[in-house]
Amino acid sequence: MSFAAITGVGAYLPGRIVTNDDLAATVDTSDEWIRTRTGIRERRIVAADETTSDLGAGAARAALLDAGLEPDDIDLLVVGTSSPDMVMPSTACLLQGKLGLTCAAFDVMAACTSFIFALQAAASAIESGRARRVLVVGADALTRLIDFSDRRTCVLFGDGAGAFVLEASEEQGVLGIDLGSDGTKPEVLQVPAGGSTMPASHETVDAGLHFLQMNGQEVFKFAVRAIPATTKKALAASGLALDDLTWLIPHQANQRILDTVADRLKLPHERVFSNIELLGNTSAASIPLAVNDLYTSGSLRRGDVLALVGFGAGLTWGAAIVRWTKEDL
Repeated sequence: MSFAAITGVGAYLPGRIVTNDDLAATVDTSDEWIRTRTGIRERRIVAADETTSDLGAGAARAALLDAGLEPDDIDLLVVGTSSPDMVMPSTACLLQGKLGLTCAAFDVMAACTSFIFALQAAASAIESGRARRVLVVGADALTRLIDFSDRRTCVLFGDGAGAFVLEASEEQGVLGIDLGSDGTKPEVLQVPAGGSTMPASHETVDAGLHFLQMNGQEVFKFAVRAIPATTKKALAASGLALDDLTWLIPHQANQRILDTVADRLKLPHERVFSNIELLGNTSAASIPLAVNDLYTSGSLRRGDVLALVGFGAGLTWGAAIVRWTKEDL
């Protein structure tokens, strides 16, 4: 049986930086209010002519370079996103065209958990023998779906993309994965209009129904339950325990969530990775961006055990346990 291992990592961030003070100039908020409630100081915002697939292409090219591969070497492209370029064609197909790939390509939409679901699809393709090299991209330009007059949401989100190359290996890189969904609570986090339920109209635009709507308290309660539970399940499926973890790498939604999760799992806070201060919530991109930060800073060592954990709208959640098999950078 072939195993799936990470052989390439890449990231891409838009050039525009928006600070808390920048937001405070246009909406009733302040740097102190945002930092104390979220841990965020600044975020990256896409340029007017940038799309989600543009962000994904930048991260994918970096991951291919890191893996020492060419576009023709890739057998499958899986893109996780909540902010596709358009309803159709898929962002994966648009990204495939920009990269010059010739393989099959498809999107996974599980909100901020999209990258974990995409990783599951990629690892399964390799383990089944149907692919040997898979490019997995998490990319989002969620600021395109944000009402910048709503201080409850506009302070939280940023844009970016991260990517992994997975290859068939004799070493098991991707270990256990746990995924979950609860479709009974869509109102907790949603963009109501723009689909078949509520097609675009003057009324939906005037009512702001194409913007992201969130019940922050419910998201917090859900996240601090879901992250510990799915992490423990994925570790059990891997034959490992919390003490075996080198890094917990959660979706970067709110620093208070990360701190509460660390306490509930009885993990030292320094083992729960956070880069939310500089990037905000980048949705499907947050986990691969976090791994890229650890990798490029030289903080990952061969044999390290990582728990990559996501949660988001749907509601969805999931964790992937990864043994780091790459040589030190």
